[in-house]
Amino acid sequence: MITLRPTNQRGHASHGWLNSYHTFSFADYYDPQHMGVSALRVINDDTVAPKAGFPMHAHRDMEIISYVLSGALEHKDNMGNGSVIRPGEVQCMSAGTGVMHSEYNPSSDDNVNFLQIWIMPNEKGVQPGYEQQDFSSELENQLTLVASPDGRDDSLTIHQDALLYASRIKAGTSINHTLNTGRTAYLHLAKGEARVNNLDMQHGDGVTINNEERISITTNDQAEILLFDLP
Repeated sequence: MITLRPTNQRGHASHGWLNSYHTFSFADYYDPQHMGVSALRVINDDTVAPKAGFPMHAHRDMEIISYVLSGALEHKDNMGNGSVIRPGEVQCMSAGTGVMHSEYNPSSDDNVNFLQIWIMPNEKGVQPGYEQQDFSSELENQLTLVASPDGRDDSLTIHQDALLYASRIKAGTSINHTLNTGRTAYLHLAKGEARVNNLDMQHGDGVTINNEERISITTNDQAEILLFDLP
């Protein structure tokens, strides 16, 4: 069964410097029917204006993944990490017992558009951690594992029995993926248009997938997707 979460039904917040679309309930947007899928709690599609961003703030007991679609995102935290994340790079921060961080657009001219993803951990009170990796050479026309509970296949490590795949798919391409029995999948279309099995999707749409042996992703336009394999 494939259930569509349409882009035009997402929550929306505009703060001048920030334009954000919420797939699931977040901040002032609350919908009890859309509180997340399994351990996946947040997918925020954030666009931040030049020389603006989120000041230093606290998190705990959450796996936080940043996935940049365009522009650049500067990260700083109280663990001593400081980096700039660009398209094709993935950042994962385990908040654990508590961490402070900021996210800022360092450009004077260009917006940054990125996905802020929260996954609930399967263990609380872990030691905070930070990883960042460039997957840009591996994403084209294939599902590339970018995060996993054990860091398999050179992926980033998260504290949850979940797998996150990413792909950039050229127009006219099909990708097939076999789903694990008894698991829930969630696919987010970050860019472009695609057809998932018999369902047409547009930018910002998501689908929850249950009791399907496999999915086929076909594009008529260039697309970028994230696929979550969840407990």
